[in-house]
Amino acid sequence: MATADLLHRCTSIRDTLIQAGLFAPFAGSPSPALSGQDSVQTSWRIGLEPLRLSHDQLKFFQTLGPQLLRFYRAVNRLYMESVRGTQPAWVAAYLDQGKPEGLITYSRMKRFRDHLPAVIRPDVIPTSDGMVITELDSVPGGIGLTAAMSRAYADLSSSHDSPQIIGGRDGMVDGFETMMREQQGRHDGLTAIVVSEEAKDYRPEMAWLAAALSARGCSCFCVEPRQIRFTEEALLLATEAGNFPIGLIYRFYELFDLPNIPKAELIQYAIKKGWASVTPPYKPALEEKSAFALLHHPVLAPYWRTELGEDLFLHLTTIMPRTWILDPAPVPPSAVIPGLSIGSRAVMNWHDLKEATQKERHFVVKPSGFSELAWGSRGVSVGHDLPQSEWSNAINSALEAFPHTPYVLQEFHKGQQVQLNYFDPVTGELRAMAGRTRLSPYYFVTSESAHLAGILATIVPADKKVIHGMKDAVMVPCAVEPQTDHP
Repeated sequence: MATADLLHRCTSIRDTLIQAGLFAPFAGSPSPALSGQDSVQTSWRIGLEPLRLSHDQLKFFQTLGPQLLRFYRAVNRLYMESVRGTQPAWVAAYLDQGKPEGLITYSRMKRFRDHLPAVIRPDVIPTSDGMVITELDSVPGGIGLTAAMSRAYADLSSSHDSPQIIGGRDGMVDGFETMMREQQGRHDGLTAIVVSEEAKDYRPEMAWLAAALSARGCSCFCVEPRQIRFTEEALLLATEAGNFPIGLIYRFYELFDLPNIPKAELIQYAIKKGWASVTPPYKPALEEKSAFALLHHPVLAPYWRTELGEDLFLHLTTIMPRTWILDPAPVPPSAVIPGLSIGSRAVMNWHDLKEATQKERHFVVKPSGFSELAWGSRGVSVGHDLPQSEWSNAINSALEAFPHTPYVLQEFHKGQQVQLNYFDPVTGELRAMAGRTRLSPYYFVTSESAHLAGILATIVPADKKVIHGMKDAVMVPCAVEPQTDHP
């Protein structure tokens, strides 16, 4: 394909995303006029084509969703058994640490006992040793963005031999719609995607998703919490056409943010009364990175083997990095922190980590959950990327925060480098970049299984230690080469 055609392809994708309200032009780059565009702050580098995955990689992701759903079920059961006293009490104590008592009590209600997230999105890093999951997100951003990008790249496929978007052109919208209908169940009314002020940067993509669903005949609206109305019999959504009953709330707000959500208590009351459904459920224990530490805890190994089966247990402990909860409680002189060492030295005290050399501290410190610092790569400290003093301060701060915001220590895994081309919107040229990738597959839970609907790839320059959406990143959907029949 000629360079001019490649450039046209990139500008077409960019302009499609701008028109969708999902992309903000870089300063100095030409773009079509769009009313209200000033409200969109997101920009990144437009990739020339989708990121290509092998068929073996696609198979990995297709099987990963059901595996992670089993993991969520096992975490949920472990927590409840800990509450009832049939598993160690410290499990629930860790997962409840820093949460308000009212939310803990609400999450334990019998009617919510088996409720699990209906959207599962792991962050997966391809490394030289295989795939590594750095964390799980049950309130993920990127659903609408991945859906819109999948459409944009699929529509520009030049032939039947072009790589096929994983999930298909409309896989993300299809998956969300099917999940939404199942979650709503027998509740009459519309679906309200409720986006908080804290998450307002994601409102444009969720509004795009709601519009795409509405175009299919679904009654779906992306709204702010203040648009919810409460009566003694129902939750209502205030629209220009009047007030309409809500059958399902898709919660796009974190549970730590509940005090800032208008009518939050009334929404919880309506859900408790069964007037409407909500997903993800109000279960903060399922939104903790500490779950990775529990998976690797030797005392809990018999539980995991029974619940997951030996093969899945070994698989998950391989692809989920070893993780430890930074609990400042003293360790007895006769004990060590399980599985943690500095070089060849066992660790008895978290403060010993502060003396580790740069080569020895290939670890990440980050909030476990229930904090404004626990999402969007905020609050993350990469050990070997920090001067000794800053690393020491990160350990101290994490230990001091334990009563209200537990932190975890996790092994750092370096991603493999990839080469790809992107469009420079300022110069209008194609450029090459060597970078590291985070793959974010989206699974929608229906019929008691998790179905892969699409994968978003975020590629950052190779010198970046933390991979997340940024202006220097390339963000594209993933695709796979068409299957060929050999004679």
